[in-house]
Amino acid sequence: MWSSVGRGAGPDGALMRKLNGSGEKSARGRPKRVPRASADGVKRGLFSPAGLWLLVVVCADAAFALSIRLPLVFGHEPWAAFDGPVVVPALGAVLLVPVVLHAAWRLLRQQRDERARASDAAQLMDTVLSATREWLWAVGANGRFTFSSPASRELFGYEPSELLGRPWSLVVDVNDLTDARKRGPEAGQAGFVVPARHRDGSRVAVEVSGRPRLDDAGQESGFVGTGRAARIVAADEVRARVEGVLTERTLTTAFQPIRCLGTGAVIGAEALARFVTSPVRSPETWFADAASVGRGPDLEFLAMETALLAAAQLPAELYIAVNLSPAACLDSRLGEILRRCGVPAGRVVVEVTERSAVADYEPLAAALARLRHSGLRVAVDDAGAGFASMRHILQLRPELIKLDRTIIAGIDAEPGQRALGMAMVSFATGIGATLIAEGIETDTELSTVTELGMNVGQGYLLGRPSIRAEDWAQWHNWSPGDGRANVQGT
Repeated sequence: MWSSVGRGAGPDGALMRKLNGSGEKSARGRPKRVPRASADGVKRGLFSPAGLWLLVVVCADAAFALSIRLPLVFGHEPWAAFDGPVVVPALGAVLLVPVVLHAAWRLLRQQRDERARASDAAQLMDTVLSATREWLWAVGANGRFTFSSPASRELFGYEPSELLGRPWSLVVDVNDLTDARKRGPEAGQAGFVVPARHRDGSRVAVEVSGRPRLDDAGQESGFVGTGRAARIVAADEVRARVEGVLTERTLTTAFQPIRCLGTGAVIGAEALARFVTSPVRSPETWFADAASVGRGPDLEFLAMETALLAAAQLPAELYIAVNLSPAACLDSRLGEILRRCGVPAGRVVVEVTERSAVADYEPLAAALARLRHSGLRVAVDDAGAGFASMRHILQLRPELIKLDRTIIAGIDAEPGQRALGMAMVSFATGIGATLIAEGIETDTELSTVTELGMNVGQGYLLGRPSIRAEDWAQWHNWSPGDGRANVQGT
């Protein structure tokens, strides 16, 4: 289980704080220290019996050589005080040579045997890791992977080497993990079940557990843990949950500001569904469950209606971004629902998630064209995070492109991410789209995306999602670089 208090830093350093929550201790108290690789192997080789014997012989040989060389330096005869035959020191020097060679041979043989045993152990460990379906992982204090076992290939579609150095949020959203911790493990589970991202864009339920790891000074330096595919909940149980939400309309809307990075002015707000249910489950989980039982568009439309009704409390000049799947965009009810909500079409932006696969773009493009005719605009959400990538954008020709958080996180420190961001700025300009940097959480990320030419942004640094109208009214009390928009939201 997660325990103790983390000290995360950097874009994904929030992982440490999120995993630890309010700092409660586990029933077992302080976690045990995780062994670390050190110079012990080198010390064992040097101070082994063979190594010590070689050291003694070499010292003796050096002393013998000095007894000859030092008198010569001062103009004296070596061994002048020795009354015995001259052959004795010469013979001693000759006999020391095979002794040195024997000691060196013993040391080399011992080191060879130790390397062979280490190789056998490594091969055995590799076999165990490859055979088990349990995913073993480790992240550093900055929330980036430092180890991943081969099971990541089956769980997420990523090779272990592809995860190293990448943020934890690439596969598991930190907020989803926080929600799971609030609920606690369900019966029969050793860890928390969270929705995770597969490389192909799909969602998978993963049961994860872990604990802090300590460095040589006893300070927390990251987390280690395991993960596995969670048990599949019966379809009837999922359907009952979804039907309950649809019937009782137990959801509300949190708005998050979207700002012009040059002036800090709020130009729009993204509507994010928040489900008022017990136990708490993340919005991603709710929408995935609804889609799995054929009620995906129904739940999306309920969330959209709730958002557009709540938008009446926002300034009229702000646009409202609502998230819809391709399936919901193709639903014939969409146009009527938009008209019924009473929000002018010119204020509405439909964010089509980029993680959803599209088999045939022609019907989707036609459906969006009809909506655009009324003034509505289209955005591609989570660009760069999954499925269709540039083809998705090229086919839909969105007015807005939202770069995924995995590209923005750490963009100030990663040359590859900066190069990709620069390329996306040029691409968006070429097709006449507005590029939005999504998930800005630090001042350095804000500075970097601004320097790259991104003019619009969204993220915790610029304003957290909130369901409270009084928080929305405070959005204007912000200026670039002051970070004061971090009001506590829901």
